[in-house]
Amino acid sequence: MSTSLDRAQSVADDAQKIEHFLARIDAGEKIESTDWLPLEYRLLLLRLIHMHGISEIMGAYPEKEWVPKAPTLARKLSLLAKVQDEMGHGQLLLRVAEDLAAPIGGTRESLMTDVFTGKVKFHNVFHMEAPTWADAGVIGWLVDGAAIITQTALLDGSYAPYTRVLRRICAEESFHMQHGESIILTLAEGTKEQRNMLQEALNRWWPSLLFFFGPTEVSDPVRKMIRYKIRERTNEELRQKFLSRYVPRIRAIGLTIPDHQLAYDEKKGEWTYTAPDWEYFGRMVRENNGPKSAERVALRRQAHEEQAWARVIG
Repeated sequence: MSTSLDRAQSVADDAQKIEHFLARIDAGEKIESTDWLPLEYRLLLLRLIHMHGISEIMGAYPEKEWVPKAPTLARKLSLLAKVQDEMGHGQLLLRVAEDLAAPIGGTRESLMTDVFTGKVKFHNVFHMEAPTWADAGVIGWLVDGAAIITQTALLDGSYAPYTRVLRRICAEESFHMQHGESIILTLAEGTKEQRNMLQEALNRWWPSLLFFFGPTEVSDPVRKMIRYKIRERTNEELRQKFLSRYVPRIRAIGLTIPDHQLAYDEKKGEWTYTAPDWEYFGRMVRENNGPKSAERVALRRQAHEEQAWARVIG
């Protein structure tokens, strides 16, 4: 029978383990899945990687819609390859998440089906509509560009299985970004109608792109992830990097960014911008109530259930 002395000793032992664990991280050591992990560290990682994996899978849906409608065979083939890559990224990430979830009762099946019940969220951009070919270009160029900024900032993280997978994902995402850029440049050099379509797509996606990085305030989970060296940069630092990289490029091809307040403050060394509707996009992610949320979650459920026969465990 456990006594108060036993429980006190257990707490002391755990405190020593956590102190040793943090010392390893501070020394720059990488953590493997077979190492002892504090529960808080495990849960923070699981939340991050689970959402990342599901977002990769859900991110294939807005582009999948354009595979049969792409303007040329070459575009169809390249877009199809991109969709395949995104699904592969999801699979790799969920395998990493599976190792984290197993000791606390999580399963591969639950990691997949949690998206149906809203237990896991996915990025706001994949709740949005993609009504024109220009939207497919914006997703490839700017959404994947934003993803590269986010993911490369995690490459030096403390959890080795995640960083190893990220190296492959970031390499492939760079090709996806170039694919989107190719579409954008072709439209920008096209007819007036094509340029108008491109400008409308940028107008449609700009607030979503700003929200992509998350709220400006540094939340408690973000502070903890920084302490555990899962990540090193805040949401706002990542958003500022995105603006510095892409605002000049967007303007260079003659597009107008739909924000009259957008400006670079030389003294502060940062961009000022019109904040997106934090509550609108936050509610979209929390409640799956975006323009295409229900439709895409339903398609994911259909695919999961109809292909159950292929997931036979011998």
